[in-house]
Amino acid sequence: MRQYEIFEVKIQGEEPKGSQVEVDVKGRFFHNGTEQIVRGFYAGEDTYIVRFYPEEAGSYTYQIEGVAGAVSEEACIECKPTEKNRHGMVRPYETHFRYADGTWFYPFGTTVYAFSHQEDERVAETFETLAEAPFNKIRMCVFPKHYDYNHNEPPYYAFEKTEGKWDVHKPCMAFWDRLESHIRKLDEMGIQCDLILFHPYDNWGFSKLSREEALVYLDYVTRRLGAFPNVWWSLANEYDLMDYEMEDWECFAQFLHDHDGWGHLLSNHQIVCPWDFSNPNTTHICHQTSELDFLSGQIRKFQKPLMVDECCYEGNIPWDWGNISGFELVHRFWTVCMQGGYCTHGETYLNEEEVLWWSKGGKLVGESPARIGFLREILESLPGPLTFSGRDITEESFEQMKKAIPEEARQEPFVKLMLKLPWEEARGMANPGREMAGNCGDDVYMKYYGRHRKSSGTFALPKENRYDVEVIDVWEMTRTKVLEQVNGEVQVPLPGKEGIAVLARKR
Repeated sequence: MRQYEIFEVKIQGEEPKGSQVEVDVKGRFFHNGTEQIVRGFYAGEDTYIVRFYPEEAGSYTYQIEGVAGAVSEEACIECKPTEKNRHGMVRPYETHFRYADGTWFYPFGTTVYAFSHQEDERVAETFETLAEAPFNKIRMCVFPKHYDYNHNEPPYYAFEKTEGKWDVHKPCMAFWDRLESHIRKLDEMGIQCDLILFHPYDNWGFSKLSREEALVYLDYVTRRLGAFPNVWWSLANEYDLMDYEMEDWECFAQFLHDHDGWGHLLSNHQIVCPWDFSNPNTTHICHQTSELDFLSGQIRKFQKPLMVDECCYEGNIPWDWGNISGFELVHRFWTVCMQGGYCTHGETYLNEEEVLWWSKGGKLVGESPARIGFLREILESLPGPLTFSGRDITEESFEQMKKAIPEEARQEPFVKLMLKLPWEEARGMANPGREMAGNCGDDVYMKYYGRHRKSSGTFALPKENRYDVEVIDVWEMTRTKVLEQVNGEVQVPLPGKEGIAVLARKR
């Protein structure tokens, strides 16, 4: 057994009578005076498996209970320390993410919804592309997808049928073996698997499972995949298009929390109505939006990490969510990251085969991935994650600001107008030219000017330190040092073009 890696115990026994999901097989693992109970699963061919994920090195003892009521002898095993390329499970830390060993994790994700439902050749091609791409997270569905440019039948389905109907108590072992082989491969590549558990784009009936059936399905998912360190639970893609009620979704979130065993990341994705991110089982914010300028307010409100998992895709298909330019997608990444959030890539370029990366994978042809990788390199070179430090006027602070305006200034035309306007109308006027700025303590200060084409910019740097300042071209991927050993209020020369950022680093 090795720290941060799955440890498996296989037990031979007869095929379960009745449900192949609700099997009474479990392991008891003891370490440093603590006990953890892990539910096992039936894997087909008269084989039961208990999977354990050790988060600490050292000595363990364990017993297996279940098959035919038998209890195994207590076994001892030494868990070796992790290898250098393993950091453990990603979990929330304040408003960011980090691995179990304390290493920061900055998610730079991509979307390949039906990745695991393509033929083996396409899957292999997608893995080859991911190996050269800058992405360390992938959004993918458990169930196959039926939508534009994605009408193929999958190689396997999640369940067998009984009397012509999907039987959630009979998992299709070939399906689950194949899915978990893909998740294992992603883990070996250092890629987090944001696993979408439900979605509405369905031609087979998986989106119509009853609550009871859905819970049986989630039971098998958590038993079988719960020990994978690179899995995130995404309750759904566009949950608000499905027929489940809010209490169903809350039930699913609670079930995952109660049966997970290791506290994986969990969130939910909307098309219109955002999930309630104050939900106690929800670990982070997940948004589909192209309105990105005020996301810092969401981070402040919920005090959780924020992922924009859809902000439109680079591509050329007729639908507006899939035809923004590479520059626009890169611009959106920078806008989100400068506010202390994280963003997700997608690509929808049409071709004769109708193999679009966002759904089937294959090869990337867009211009944004290299620039997203450039941003990732910059953020990972910083001493820690960015905290938004730009101006962020809220309704509450706006009311306080109005009260503080001196009497002699209240007759100025602009001020008079602002005093009369309700917040909904005043918001855009109260935040003109809002700067996207962030910092890492007093070690690093950054600004991103986005679509503005300034010939110069200002930086207010601490007077007690000295800083080197560089100008970053986010599209050309260049970094040019323009000032050295400066502090206080400094003027920074800029090239007067879009997509320019400035970084000041303490010497």
